[in-house]
Amino acid sequence: MTSLPPPRAAGRYRVAFICSGNICRSPSADVVLAHQVAQSPLADRVDVVSGGIGDWHVGNAMDPGSANALSNRGYDPRRHRAQQVAGSWFTRDDVLFAMDETHRQDLVRLGGAERVRLFGDFDPDTPGVEVPDPYYGGTDGFEEVLDMIERTCGALIPRIERALIPS
Repeated sequence: MTSLPPPRAAGRYRVAFICSGNICRSPSADVVLAHQVAQSPLADRVDVVSGGIGDWHVGNAMDPGSANALSNRGYDPRRHRAQQVAGSWFTRDDVLFAMDETHRQDLVRLGGAERVRLFGDFDPDTPGVEVPDPYYGGTDGFEEVLDMIERTCGALIPRIERALIPS
């Protein structure tokens, strides 16, 4: 079973989601986990961010397909602005979740494997699955990706809670 890295600071946990350009997959996971955390006992103990491997969308809002899928399920995607992952994330964040294997490999090259995890390894239905780029799947692609993200983020909440318990 894949484990989460321990927190860097006692009582706090910082999660980063990473995809290609930070306009579809990673910001959707950011919005969903932040929403779920806000409604849990972890509300004041977990920080969530997202970024892209590339810089081509920096400063842009979320892709409309992702934003619409999130809005249709009651999430608020409006605050998101794309950013690029930086070297400091590898010393700041407790875990960096790659949305697919290519992102995982890129993150390992950029900063090392110690705190990098494949997000799909935590999917309770299909562990090890990669989150596909919904941009190429039409409206259904965004809904399917959001289904994966919601269930996997839901499975992460108790894991993060356990990671915060001092050993």
